[in-house]
Amino acid sequence: MLIGCFTAFAQNDSPKSNCVNIELPTGKLSLQPLNQNTVRVRFTKGQAVPKEELIYTEDVASPAYKVKENNTSLKLSLEKMIVVYDKQRHTLTFTDAKGQIILQEKERGRLLKSSTVQGEPAFLAEQHFLSPADEYLFGTGQFQDGYLNVRGLSRRLTQVNTQIAIPFILSNKGYGILWNNYGLTDFNPADESVKLLPAKTEGQAVTVDATSTKGNKRETRLFKSFTATFSVPADGQYGLLLDVGQRMARKHYIAIDGNKIVDVNNLWLPPTTSVIVELSKGEHTVEVQGVKEDSPVLYWRQVTDETVFRSPVAHSLDYTVFSGNADEIIAGYRQLTGKAPMLPLWALGYIHCRERYNTQAELLENAHEFRKRKLPVDVIVQDWQWWGKYGWNAMQFDESKYPDPGKMVRELHNMNMHLMLSVWSKIDKQSALGKQMESKGFYIPGTDWIDFFNPDAAAFYWHNFSSKLLKPYKIDAWWQDATEPENDDLLNRRINNGKTPGEFYRNVYPLFVNKTVYEGLRKDDPDRRAMILTRSGFSGIQRYGAVTWSGDVGNDWETLRRQIAGGLGQMATGLPWWTYDAGGFFRPSDQYTNKDYQERMLRWIQAGTFLPLMRIHGYMSQTEPWRYGEQVEHIVSDFLDLRYRLLPYIYSHTALVSHQGGTFMRPLIFDFSQDKEALKQQNEYMFGKSLLINPITQSNVQSWKTYLPEHEAGWIDFWNGKAYEGGQYVDIPASIEKIPVFVKAGTILPLGMKKQYASENLSAPLEIHIYPGEDASFILYEDEGDNYNYKKGAYSNIRFNWNDRKRVLTIEERQGEYPGMQANRTLRIISPSAEKTVVYQGKRMKIQLP
Repeated sequence: MLIGCFTAFAQNDSPKSNCVNIELPTGKLSLQPLNQNTVRVRFTKGQAVPKEELIYTEDVASPAYKVKENNTSLKLSLEKMIVVYDKQRHTLTFTDAKGQIILQEKERGRLLKSSTVQGEPAFLAEQHFLSPADEYLFGTGQFQDGYLNVRGLSRRLTQVNTQIAIPFILSNKGYGILWNNYGLTDFNPADESVKLLPAKTEGQAVTVDATSTKGNKRETRLFKSFTATFSVPADGQYGLLLDVGQRMARKHYIAIDGNKIVDVNNLWLPPTTSVIVELSKGEHTVEVQGVKEDSPVLYWRQVTDETVFRSPVAHSLDYTVFSGNADEIIAGYRQLTGKAPMLPLWALGYIHCRERYNTQAELLENAHEFRKRKLPVDVIVQDWQWWGKYGWNAMQFDESKYPDPGKMVRELHNMNMHLMLSVWSKIDKQSALGKQMESKGFYIPGTDWIDFFNPDAAAFYWHNFSSKLLKPYKIDAWWQDATEPENDDLLNRRINNGKTPGEFYRNVYPLFVNKTVYEGLRKDDPDRRAMILTRSGFSGIQRYGAVTWSGDVGNDWETLRRQIAGGLGQMATGLPWWTYDAGGFFRPSDQYTNKDYQERMLRWIQAGTFLPLMRIHGYMSQTEPWRYGEQVEHIVSDFLDLRYRLLPYIYSHTALVSHQGGTFMRPLIFDFSQDKEALKQQNEYMFGKSLLINPITQSNVQSWKTYLPEHEAGWIDFWNGKAYEGGQYVDIPASIEKIPVFVKAGTILPLGMKKQYASENLSAPLEIHIYPGEDASFILYEDEGDNYNYKKGAYSNIRFNWNDRKRVLTIEERQGEYPGMQANRTLRIISPSAEKTVVYQGKRMKIQLP
């Protein structure tokens, strides 16, 4: 909220207030500095009703700033950012501290128009920004259209299965924008449209096994073609947005003038998809394929040098600008919206999941088999239907299949495994718990979704969750499924006990669900770190320890490519924890013998080794590696071993995420924002600050083209040590056993020993790999791994410094301590020219290498 503001055009010195109000003929423009690189902008009309603050929750002192004014402009200056208001054009220009322009509003690009929603007053809010032709934009969340650079792309930001809408973008020009609206947002809205008509010929009927909010179902889908013509006024690039006209799509297919430009199949897809195409002036034919129930509409707009946000339901026009490089922007965002708490160490190992284990005995049998085969694993997951006869998510195990859940958890713990349980934000109304919920009015009317916007409903949900699942069984991790809620189900609903139109809060249901569970866990299970996997998210959800995944996706090559781009799109919004269903959720029925599928599955798993969390899942599948034959099991075993060897590197980066607002899975804008070729890459990314990952996303390749970003010291092939110069494309020999992984020259990379679970033998020697070429440093972070004592300072940092000219590795004195810390560590120092073993006793030491 904006409080303590002063009205501009009256004074020139630093004000003793936390914002500046500028009175305009059409309304009031407010500038509120939030920290030294962030300013929030609000434009209101009349007596605007302030919306509930859900994003900027942290208690951050208002920064010092200065205001200077003359006849033509007003300038607000912070240490790292300047905002200039032009009195003639009524626009804002944002610069860095040196005065270099990073962002400008477009003249006459501010719109706040009165409207209504469900009979209540609201506004349509819209803001246009200038976007230079050489700009690259990343963000808006996890989408299935395959785009990483979203400049000029039209997207509709709604929450549905496989799509996570986050109204945040990150620019290579040195800024980020968070559009402060909780409802539907159109990014670069396309206002020209044409409704497509169904072809007269009947299409193909296909029967599929699919998921639903009521469980597995078999569905026959009749596919049809829809056609139309449309005209564009000039040659150029056009952003197209297809809306299939249903809550979910079954197919995305667009052909323009007979040329196929989109062809994506999955059992469930978002209702919209987007693409940028080159079109010539004049008339064009379009064909869309979908199921007969679709009512497709194609929207289009010419790509211009502007970026637009529009929300049809708003209280005000409200956005925040962050300045700096990508890391500074995300750190500033986290400072204001909440730190991401440390995940448990075990959550960063391997998470094994399938749809589904049917009994307690079956789950335990497979857990024991992992240990017997020496396949590393830390988490095993019980998917839905464990409630059986008691009804959907009744918070009661069906004892005919799960006779003693507490014993099941204890047996897993004795194997150093953890249990994750699928829980939902909906409850069967016919269940005993559901009847209580309904009698209290705790459902969103017309749905089975709990009204988490109602504090009493949220509290009652948590009371039952805690008393019936958490406290009796000590379950370790929670899988909050379908938290969108599924199929964008707040549209045309009333929430908070009927007080509010759902459209105002249409995209933030996952924020309320995960807040309820996280805060409940911190209260009722305070000595164990929370681990929550959720299918949807929104800005600020990182403070609730939430990990997202990409939903119920297919398994084909195109889907794999689109998951990587989607995950990187989420990383650009400041939400750090993400994964996918490695192998694809929907899989072929012959998956255990289908060699083509197994090749794809291995590529999913290999790339998944280098995601923030590593997880396999599959629908109507037994996903254990040994079910696919010896070769598959061997390759999966190798990558599981690698994941666990990387844990010192992974966990140290996790600390950077939590303590310093860092980003682990890094779109190349984070490290190579000046390298235009790097910014073009759709699937390459940095895993931490040292490892470049390039997933293989085609079948039967003999080599794989990889772009090595500009880096003066060059790059080293992780697998064979071969050196390459940066700023070039290289063709890397490809085998089924590996994917391209490169180490940035000038890296210190810690690797552990092979292990079966993350906390096994923490005193084992560490390998410290030196990749020379330039000076390097690395901070090895360690703590107890599964509690919150780190918040009280119970952790240690060991800093390693490499002097490339002198060939000297310096290990600095250990900083900090924690219970159970190993006082002495055996370290194997490995460089291309030598190996040395030393015992580190916490004191500064130097190691000379040849």
